[in-house]
Amino acid sequence: MSERKPGFRFKPDWYLILIVLMGVAATVAPARDEAAMAAGWIAKAAIALVFFLHGARLSREAVIQGLTHWRLHLVVLASTFALFPLLTLGLAALPAWITPPELAVGLVFLGCLPSTIQSSIGFTAIARGNVAAAVAAASASNLLGIALTPVLVGLLLHAEGRMDASSVEAIVLQLLVPFIAGQALRRWVGPWIAARARVLSFVDRGAILLVVYTAFSGAVVEGVWTRLSGLDLVRLLILCLVLLGLVLAATTTAARLLGFDKADEAAIVFCGSKKSLASGAPMAAALFPPAVAGVAMIPLLLFHQIQLMACAAIAQRYARRADTGAEPG
Repeated sequence: MSERKPGFRFKPDWYLILIVLMGVAATVAPARDEAAMAAGWIAKAAIALVFFLHGARLSREAVIQGLTHWRLHLVVLASTFALFPLLTLGLAALPAWITPPELAVGLVFLGCLPSTIQSSIGFTAIARGNVAAAVAAASASNLLGIALTPVLVGLLLHAEGRMDASSVEAIVLQLLVPFIAGQALRRWVGPWIAARARVLSFVDRGAILLVVYTAFSGAVVEGVWTRLSGLDLVRLLILCLVLLGLVLAATTTAARLLGFDKADEAAIVFCGSKKSLASGAPMAAALFPPAVAGVAMIPLLLFHQIQLMACAAIAQRYARRADTGAEPG
């Protein structure tokens, strides 16, 4: 009896569907006036909660683990915080008939975000890759992203090379302080959070849904859908496909040229090609005014789904090649 080989099956990302539905809800019934103000304050509290949970969940041991494999981590961080920003900056600078000007800010913001944690590790495991290195690399990316993403956004989107005072205050109060508090209290609250991980995941995701609704409401009130067309979204789709293809090719080539084995190559490819929706949505709401934040999330939402579909297929290919002992091409 021959062994059945795993095949790629498309599974819809129901959470992403809910996020899209928040955008639809904001389009149909956006929060206005006092409701918008109340939703904004609740969203700020939700952002703080999300980053507190990030800090409490992120194991310092996971970040420290495998740091002797520094070459791998440098490649992943270079892809996440150097290659990606440069590529998105280049895409944003293309003529308006290629890159819709309204979406240029969102493309640059996408390039500055940290990698995902769960999907990077999950795809590395499916690919028979170096899971321990993926845990360390993805965790380090998220840890550094708390500080690096706002700095990169400021450098790339502002000629003076710095964020304005309100953005700095938002970063400190909504992102850094809750994250540091979560890390500081992790010894006491970590086990409690871990024991209730499933319930708190709904709180975490629900907070992000609220952030998306609030941000899109601001964008809709400012007339975003009068400035964006279906053709703009098609062009954005093509740009995201090109971006992901370039990064996947670059990380694969770099891993091979630098002599990494196939297990390490898988970790580099999957950790170095991802962008985090869980971190990106709250960061957009903290860094940009509502009218800009909603638009800035659009490239992230599209890229997030593309990366999941593409990397699921690539992980299965790595797994089949590992099972047969062949080199993944």
